Amino acid sequence: MNGVRPVKAGWFNAFRPWTLHGAIVAVAIGGAVAYKDGLFVWWLFSLALIGGCLLQSAANLLNTYGDFITGTDTVDNSLRTPELVTGALRPNDVLLAGIGCLLVTALIGAVFIWEVGWGIVPFGVAGILGAALYTVGISYKYHGLGLLSVFLLMGFLMPLGTYYVLSGTVSEEVLLLALPNAFLVTAVLSGNETRDYHEDRRTGALTLSSRMSYANSMRLYLFLNTAPFPLLIALMIFGALPWTASFALLTVMELKELHRNSHLAPQDSRSNQLLVPLSFRLNWHFGALLILGYLFGHQGIPGLI
Repeated sequence: MNGVRPVKAGWFNAFRPWTLHGAIVAVAIGGAVAYKDGLFVWWLFSLALIGGCLLQSAANLLNTYGDFITGTDTVDNSLRTPELVTGALRPNDVLLAGIGCLLVTALIGAVFIWEVGWGIVPFGVAGILGAALYTVGISYKYHGLGLLSVFLLMGFLMPLGTYYVLSGTVSEEVLLLALPNAFLVTAVLSGNETRDYHEDRRTGALTLSSRMSYANSMRLYLFLNTAPFPLLIALMIFGALPWTASFALLTVMELKELHRNSHLAPQDSRSNQLLVPLSFRLNWHFGALLILGYLFGHQGIPGLI
C-alpha cells in the first residue's frame, strides 16, 4: 500500500493497547449504572476493568496468532500485524501470552464467584470463549460471526457482567445505556474488515464483510457508526436516558469526518487505513461523553457535585 507506513513489530503492537477503549467503555457503562443505583464498589470495578482489558488483549494476541497460522497474514500484507510474518516474535510466544491473559482473567473470575456467587460464571465463560476462539479453534471470525460476537459480547455482555459483579443481578437500564455503544464498538471491527476487504478476499478469510460486495461492506461500516446518534435521541425522547446523555452528540463532527474519509478510502490507501482509527476515536469519545452525561443527569459529576 503506497503511502502507508508499516508499524514497528513487537509486543506493544501485538497487544495493541490503543484498542482497549472498547473494553474500558463497556465496563464503565456497567459501572456507571451501578454507581447511580448506589451499588458501586471500587475494588470490584477495578478488577472488572482489568479483566475486560485482559480479554481484549487476549483477543488481539490470539487474532495475530490465528491469522498467521491460517495464512491470512503474509509478508505481502504485514503492514498492520508484522510480528509473526517478519519473525519479530515467535508464534508460540504470542499464543502463550494470549492464553496467559485468559488465565489471569479466569483468576479474577474466581474472585467474583467468591464475592457474588456462581451467577457470574456464564458471563465469564462467554467472554473467555469469545476471546479465545475468534481465530483459534472454531475460528468463528472466518465463519462471518465476528461482528455479531462483538455486538453481543462487548456491546452487552461486558456491561451486564460488570453490573452483575457490583450488584449480584442484571439491569434493563444497562442494556439501554449500552445499546448505542454496542453499534460503535462493532463499527470498529467493521472498519477493520472493510480496510482488509481485498486482502481477505484474496486469502480466503471469510469475514462477514468479505462475504459482501465492497460497497455493502462500506455501507455496513457507515450504518454502525451512524446508528447510535438517532438511537440515543430516541432513548432520550422516550425517557430511557436523561437528556444530559446528549453530551455524546457533540461527536457528530467526528462522524462527519468519518463519512468524508469513507468516500476517499476506496481509492486512497491512507484513507483506507484511517477507517479503523476514526472509528476508534468516535467510539471512545462518544462512549466517554455518554457515560459522563448519564452520571451528570442522575447525580452530578462524581466527586464534584
